[in-house]
Amino acid sequence: VPNDTQNELADFLFQNGVNIILGTHPKKKKKMEKRTVTLEDGSTQDGFIIYSLGNFMANQNYKYTQDSAIINLKVTKNGETGEISFDSATYVPIYMYKDSSKSKQKFKILDIEKNIEAYEAGYTDSISKSTYNTLKNELKNIKNIIGDEIK
Repeated sequence: VPNDTQNELADFLFQNGVNIILGTHPKKKKKMEKRTVTLEDGSTQDGFIIYSLGNFMANQNYKYTQDSAIINLKVTKNGETGEISFDSATYVPIYMYKDSSKSKQKFKILDIEKNIEAYEAGYTDSISKSTYNTLKNELKNIKNIIGDEIK
């Protein structure tokens, strides 16, 4: 969960014109949210923050450090005023798979949802039942922490 310092910094940045804040790499994921901020002049501004995407690619063995997300943001810039509006945020949950049987090229980033779907449909033999179960747990964790997509 974001701490008080992170929330205060986000408020400060939004108040000073920042529209998007992407936090990365403190090993574990944190939530994302859309904010509408009222500025000193009374105008409002949309802002988006994800406090942490976690590790994108790492050889971590701690719980929930092998998963992350690829964020897809839709942002619109008004050509006349230059104002930026945040429209939506979707994400692709990913998992850093490590094949310990290989000495080279042992890491692979898996699209969690696609691998779960393929396994359930019987279309893949590239993941084991154990990996499938891990992916199901990781997906639940990612959605619980990062939250719903913003549309």
